[in-house]
Amino acid sequence: MRPNETTVPLLPCVSAEETLAFYRALGFEVTYEQTKPYLYLAFRWSGVELHFGRATEGLDPAQENSGGCLVMVDAVAPYHAAITRAMRGAYGKVLGRGVPRVTRHRPGASRFTLVDPSGNSVIFIQRDEPAELEYGGAAGLEGLAKALDQVRIFREFKNDDRAAYRRAHSALRRHGDAAPAADRALAYAVLVELSVALGDGEKAQEWRSRLAGVELTAEEDERVAAELANADDLRAWLDEGAGG
Repeated sequence: MRPNETTVPLLPCVSAEETLAFYRALGFEVTYEQTKPYLYLAFRWSGVELHFGRATEGLDPAQENSGGCLVMVDAVAPYHAAITRAMRGAYGKVLGRGVPRVTRHRPGASRFTLVDPSGNSVIFIQRDEPAELEYGGAAGLEGLAKALDQVRIFREFKNDDRAAYRRAHSALRRHGDAAPAADRALAYAVLVELSVALGDGEKAQEWRSRLAGVELTAEEDERVAAELANADDLRAWLDEGAGG
């Protein structure tokens, strides 16, 4: 055998019309289109090839367990920027929640997910992402600091903001009183950003208010401010062009 194989995922399609409109809006080229006597669609974008066949009866896109594909790239940020730009051009905003959508990309993160109208997940992953992740929190950490490391994994590798929020919230209740002020403030800032990601502006403001009551050194304040800047960037990313 020669190592020149090409693998193309075949994903389920609930609606040919919605799938064609969505991928065309993102700039994908339609390389094959057939709806009768059976459904088959094929798309190409850069070096990415995606093919689709008819979904099984009763498949619910809202469950987001339809199918999946990993796209390994050298750097994920340019791909995220291109998809975001195309979404704004086609829809007047970023589709950041619900189905279809694109997940956010935090600075330094090594993956993001594109969820299509059928609930398929196309996951862009940076090639140098760590091969193994410790979901229990980094060794040597404890209490709130360890929980915040778990939150980082949920948020940046699992794309699960809801699980990240629950972990941060529960850890703050359990360890907050005994935690150093810097860790407590960072937890508040993380919860601000996660609340924005989940679309809960009221909670985001509540966490900001709690954060304002924590006394920090200049160095600690700088670290927390960087996390809050991520929340502000996220809000702008979600809201920019929303009225278009």
